[in-house]
Amino acid sequence: MSGFERGTDGPKVIVAGVDGSASSLRAAAYAAGLARRQNALLALVYVQPVLAAGTALGAPVAAVTDEIAESLVAEIRESAERVKEIWQVRWQFHTFRGDAYAGLVSAADELKADAVVVGVSESAGHRLVGSVAVRLVKAGRWPVTVVP
Repeated sequence: MSGFERGTDGPKVIVAGVDGSASSLRAAAYAAGLARRQNALLALVYVQPVLAAGTALGAPVAAVTDEIAESLVAEIRESAERVKEIWQVRWQFHTFRGDAYAGLVSAADELKADAVVVGVSESAGHRLVGSVAVRLVKAGRWPVTVVP
């Protein structure tokens, strides 16, 4: 017979994918609430796209995605400062390179995620290829919450 374990229910690490879109920021806010209630670590993950075509044309793709990452960190830090007296949430910001699905899978694996939270896709093209959220759900490796 196993003994009762206090405080071990629920996720320890919640990964939330952020890309600056309204739905990803809502997903981050939802994940922050989950993390606060579960006393879990909130790992905010931005996947920097690698655009081979843009690089071939000489476009400064890396600089642009670095700027997006820095902007997201600044926005998240500002939001965290505003609510620090109300919410005590442990959080980290991580960047990965690649396509969004592969980057979130890598992040969830590396960070030993217990749950993944993403925003609903705002791209019409995902109806044909499949959204990141649907692909994460189909992977069946973590509970996935999709925030509208």
